[in-house]
Amino acid sequence: MNNAKKFLVLFLTLAMLVSMAACGSAGETAGSGTGDEEGKVLNIYCWNEEFKSRFTDYFEKPGLVPDGVKVNFVITPNQDNAYQNALDEALLNQENAAGDDKIDIFLIEADYALKYVNTDYTLDVVNDIGLTEDDLSDQYQYTRDIVTDSSGRQKGTTWQATPGLFAYRRSIAKDVLGTDDPEKVQEALANWDKFDQVAEKAATKGYKMLSGYDDSFRTFNNNVSQPWVDKNNKIVIDPNVMRWVEQTKLYTDKGYNNKTILWAPEWAADQGPAGKVFGFFYSTWGINFTLLGNSLATPESEGGKPEVGNGIYGDYAVCQGPQNYYWGGTWICAAAGTDNLKLVHDIMYTLTCDAATMKQITVDTQDYTNNVSAMNELASSDFKSDFLGGQNHIALFADAAPKIDMSNISPYDQTMTEQFRSAFKDYFDNKVTKEQALENFYTAVIEKHPELSK
Repeated sequence: MNNAKKFLVLFLTLAMLVSMAACGSAGETAGSGTGDEEGKVLNIYCWNEEFKSRFTDYFEKPGLVPDGVKVNFVITPNQDNAYQNALDEALLNQENAAGDDKIDIFLIEADYALKYVNTDYTLDVVNDIGLTEDDLSDQYQYTRDIVTDSSGRQKGTTWQATPGLFAYRRSIAKDVLGTDDPEKVQEALANWDKFDQVAEKAATKGYKMLSGYDDSFRTFNNNVSQPWVDKNNKIVIDPNVMRWVEQTKLYTDKGYNNKTILWAPEWAADQGPAGKVFGFFYSTWGINFTLLGNSLATPESEGGKPEVGNGIYGDYAVCQGPQNYYWGGTWICAAAGTDNLKLVHDIMYTLTCDAATMKQITVDTQDYTNNVSAMNELASSDFKSDFLGGQNHIALFADAAPKIDMSNISPYDQTMTEQFRSAFKDYFDNKVTKEQALENFYTAVIEKHPELSK
């Protein structure tokens, strides 16, 4: 095994210790995939069915898959990092894999994007794949920044932009604030001090402001002034993250939340008909899929229709909230060694650059897509969401998306955010002191990344 590949093994297992931009030989050992003969099998690695549905509906059904090409989705659910582990193993075997077994495309998320884009096992979407700057120019800048490597090369692309908003119950807002009008609710929640004041007021009416500990975390964490790790590999905890700790402890002690955690059954129930929670921080996909589903008294899987009269469908609205943030998103990467360069180019162009396709995805699914012109067109139209009581939420997303700043993203984000929330849950539950929670956080992170220090 050559030195470049030895380094990649360490890199993938330790979630990227340093940039591999200097390892020029890695891409050569993986294979350049520059032959004229296109492969007959397109292998796509992902963790759920979402991209598969986009690919099927907007690329395969329109007849854009070449005759004779078999599309093979390798789906590994991402529980306990199973997806990353399977992907890592496949990437390390890419050099020796037969042509029809090589990875052509794989999907990544923002929290661990740099782990992959800072290696030569991902291709440059401009110089290797052939997308032009003009093709990419209408994408939101933050979606490009997340997958730009340390040498300034864009190594992935996405059909999604995922700015976040604050989704609130109209009926509860009327009771607490006397109005459910999004502009007036926004005035009441325009900064964290105002947000806290509404939380206190909501409590007097018998409502919780938030469901649990994690609800506001990403909003605080997306607005830090520095990365989690500095240039000397020292862990940095930004004051804005500590403000999340202070707010969440206050909300817990005062009874302003229900002490739930993200994705727990109790958290989901708080979004439904019996819930008494003022609102939830959610991004594009969360509002249109997760929140909508949780709002129904009779789920669609049991024959229920997403319409007014089923649960609290129509009782939510959205406003910007106290700070801009984003949550989620999925990026398409081309694997070095692919023998389907032209097909990969066509997929990336159609699904992430073509304005007509982007607009149609939003019209069909109400998901927010990664094309400024298409989204601005819908923002200024009569487009509306019945789930949000007839509100044109695209207009709010279109205002929020250009303001997202990803300059402080780091390769350690996934580990840091997971361990920080886990450590401080014990503090919120009064099991440890704040100082002990902080020490437990440092211990857990350094155990995973021994190169770091506190």
